[in-house]
Amino acid sequence: MSEGESAGRKLASVDFEIFGHVQGLYYTEREGLRLGLVGWVKNTFSGTVVGQVQGPADMVEEMKVWLSKEGSPTSRITRASFTNQRTIDKLELSGFKTLR
Repeated sequence: MSEGESAGRKLASVDFEIFGHVQGLYYTEREGLRLGLVGWVKNTFSGTVVGQVQGPADMVEEMKVWLSKEGSPTSRITRASFTNQRTIDKLELSGFKTLR
């Protein structure tokens, strides 16, 4: 996204942690890309999924709904925690990565 494209559109960043029976990081990455977001996602040793997404604020909100209610086809999400939500001037990440 060039400077001109982001002008007038508020950009947001949010960290997330998803609890429950969660797997299928590929689906999170795919949904983020579909919404035009950048970020990363990974499994934790405690069985949760953590990550960060950045992009247009309205798309970040849409991703939060997807993360907390839908997730991958085999997920049973019990709780979604969103922290460090903030407005950003420009994207700090590029692409969408699944970290191992």
